[in-house]
Amino acid sequence: MLAEIITIGDEILIGQVIDTNSAFIGKELNKIGVSVYQITSIQDERTHLLNAFKDASERVDIVIITGGLGPTKDDITKHTLCEFFNDELVENAEVLAHVEELFAKYISNTPISDINRMQALVPSKAEVLHNANGTAPGMLIRHNDVTFVSMPGVPFEMKHLMKESVIPKLAAYYKRPHIIHKTVVTYGMGESAIAKRIEAWEDALPLNIKLAYLPNLGKVRLRLSGKGPDYDELESAINNEIEKLHPLISDIVFGLEDDESIEETVAKLLTDKNLTLSTAESFTGGKIAEKITSIPGASKYFKGSVVSYATEAKINVLNVPKNIVDEHSVVSAEVALAMAKGAKDLMKTDFAIATTGNAGPSKGDSDADVGTVFIAINGPVSTYVQEFQMGSTRERVVEKSVNKAFELLQKEILKM
Repeated sequence: MLAEIITIGDEILIGQVIDTNSAFIGKELNKIGVSVYQITSIQDERTHLLNAFKDASERVDIVIITGGLGPTKDDITKHTLCEFFNDELVENAEVLAHVEELFAKYISNTPISDINRMQALVPSKAEVLHNANGTAPGMLIRHNDVTFVSMPGVPFEMKHLMKESVIPKLAAYYKRPHIIHKTVVTYGMGESAIAKRIEAWEDALPLNIKLAYLPNLGKVRLRLSGKGPDYDELESAINNEIEKLHPLISDIVFGLEDDESIEETVAKLLTDKNLTLSTAESFTGGKIAEKITSIPGASKYFKGSVVSYATEAKINVLNVPKNIVDEHSVVSAEVALAMAKGAKDLMKTDFAIATTGNAGPSKGDSDADVGTVFIAINGPVSTYVQEFQMGSTRERVVEKSVNKAFELLQKEILKM
């Protein structure tokens, strides 16, 4: 069972808007055993739309379209669907009543216009999907054994329609296989080194289970994907392969991605052990603290962070001795250790983690090469610092360092 996702809008093509809709739709379709064959992004232009609809209808069973349903002249999806299906627009009384209700309740300061009322025009062959969160309805059209679904491009409107209407209808209409993905998360080893270590295991995988390597700045995810008619048998087979895999990479395995992220694991460990944490960040710019505070309940264990980006902040706020900076440079093991001690003393926490490094593009106040990073941890059991070379691209250096910081912190907490 194959689907194609078509996203419509110049704003996507010029990078003004990031296409998060396709990622969400792909996940939801996979849950019911539908594989996404292709994702296509196109302009709000008649010929492009007609060609995209035609091409998709010849290669997949389901075509999911988002965007182009607004009330303005540049949104032409409904008109183009009518042309493609040799149809015409008709007014839907229920949609019109809903649009008028939304304006009366929530947009009372702006009178409803004929342009707004035109949202109630839908192709006569379409099944209307109620959009409780907006004026543009979803539409479902079945043609020559292919199902076309058109939804607004606004993410929260699309997500509601997808979950409440589209997925239940597709699940009822099609007989589908089961698709299961399970992802093992590893830290501390590169993709090629892992591949070499697990080569024999990978070669022996059953034909219906595939392995994908997903490297990402300090961590590598190993995704096992299976497809089959019996869910329990498929899940058992994948779990069996994961059990075989674990002994081969036990020193670098973090866990299953679907369970929890590494920062969530750290949060749980700190909470269970009644421990507290503070951070002192330089080149990571508060990204460690950002990940921590994105988890509900972080106030139980996280006391705060000092983003000491400038050398003066390290000295004046974290009490890093100036002579250490002068002697060893701001990017050094000694400064990282002093930063961690300063944060721990300032916040009065059990653990403190500190980062200092040169993420580039210039060297700044240090002579250290771009990509040089020091991560220090000051804890109840031990205090230590490690040096890393994280590459030459600024974004990669920062993200890899954040991931490494959580990896080191998790190992240190487990010593308690």
